[in-house]
Amino acid sequence: MPNPSPAPAAPVQTDRVGVLLVNLGTPDAPTVPAVRRYLAQFLGDRRVIDTPRWLWWPILYGIILRFRPRRSARAYASIWTEQGSPLLVFSRGLAEGVDRRLRGMSGERASAALAMSYGRPAIAPVLESLLAAGVRRLLVLPLYPQYSATSTGAVFDAVTSAMQRLRWPPELRFINDYHDDAEYISVLECNVRAFWDTHGRAQKLMLSFHGIPQRYVRLGDPYFDQCMVTAARLRERLGLDAGQFAVTFQSRVGREPWLQPYTDLTLGELPRQGVRHVQVLCPGFAVDCLETLEEIAETNRDLFLAAGGERLDYIPAPNASDAHVEMMLSLIARHSGGWIELDRAPAAAARAPDAHA
Repeated sequence: MPNPSPAPAAPVQTDRVGVLLVNLGTPDAPTVPAVRRYLAQFLGDRRVIDTPRWLWWPILYGIILRFRPRRSARAYASIWTEQGSPLLVFSRGLAEGVDRRLRGMSGERASAALAMSYGRPAIAPVLESLLAAGVRRLLVLPLYPQYSATSTGAVFDAVTSAMQRLRWPPELRFINDYHDDAEYISVLECNVRAFWDTHGRAQKLMLSFHGIPQRYVRLGDPYFDQCMVTAARLRERLGLDAGQFAVTFQSRVGREPWLQPYTDLTLGELPRQGVRHVQVLCPGFAVDCLETLEEIAETNRDLFLAAGGERLDYIPAPNASDAHVEMMLSLIARHSGGWIELDRAPAAAARAPDAHA
């Protein structure tokens, strides 16, 4: 006798919304083994390095992973906190702030969680936990204002790969970028103005974006254009002229040309042009991390001072500030339209004060 069909079940609620905030990732500890594991995963992603594997693997495993982890571990150790990596601490704070507000605005019909493209918390288990909590509609929000295949594209790959293993994947929406979002530009403006109110203005404000190889842009990556749009919008809001403003690109590796001008070389030249005081903002980073706290605020500051500069101030990222949380909620409300209505009326958090906390 054939097995009977399963008995009809109660109707499944399909309108619960989950928001998955995704950042790059971080080692578990500022140690050589932990950094090596992290770099192997990060630099092994074809989205990040598209060199043919037969050529790239000997370089990665034979050279880079033998020498770079020790140097990177020292850099991580210089910024590590009692709570862990700054990127994880600030990203978690941002996600928790968004989750609290989202639950209140939706009557517990929507929630948010944090995942990382590399390292932990990994995307697949976080996605599984959201589904176990009843999420049937998923909005993915990569914490990269400007789109690049090396960052946002990698998030898309990881999410869709995880969903391929699901028997019943949720509905999916994906936020590609928010580089010209008015509230995002406003958060950056408030960060800068709050910093000026406390520390005064420098001769020049430098916007330092993470770099990518020029070849990636020629292949169609919109990152460079989106960075320049962000810079133009912010410069207009701040009322700065060309002499008070600069756009550069940091964190290059390897020998092929990356987006220019380079941050470190520019900082080495500015004192020769009579610039003794510079302030640096990194608009491509939603939260502070190794590239901002160590590369800019420590290594590049020392480079600027050694070249004859007198003062370099790093202006912190928005991190988990109330203004940043509210900006994220605005993005979520816009991109979740038709899924759920978010009541933003109870918002008590001010958008401008404490924007750089």
